[in-house]
Amino acid sequence: MNPSNIPECPVTTILALKDCLAVLSGKWKVPIIGTLLFGAKRFKDLENTIQKITPRMLSKELKELEMNNIVKRIVHDTRPILIEYELTESGYALQPILEAMVKWGEDHRKDYLKEVKKE
Repeated sequence: MNPSNIPECPVTTILALKDCLAVLSGKWKVPIIGTLLFGAKRFKDLENTIQKITPRMLSKELKELEMNNIVKRIVHDTRPILIEYELTESGYALQPILEAMVKWGEDHRKDYLKEVKKE
């Protein structure tokens, strides 16, 4: 293959990918976003739904997602005070990406298990 025929990746593409990974990187952010795609949740609901996440890590990840305008924290003026987390418009815009990731993950798991059974 002639190196001059290979298209160059635009710098803007690399920057956009880096920005996306900076927001979504880590073990817990995508599961948190995926859970919130089904509606607003209280902290304890998130903790119970996302297995093996510690309260400290959940708190840290939610704060980072808030800072990046993916999640918003809603404080209801009730007694006792009710706090919920929900996705912002930018957070909901991730839905097709997460759906594609789920589809890929399911397909990959099936293919992987077929290969493991062959061996």
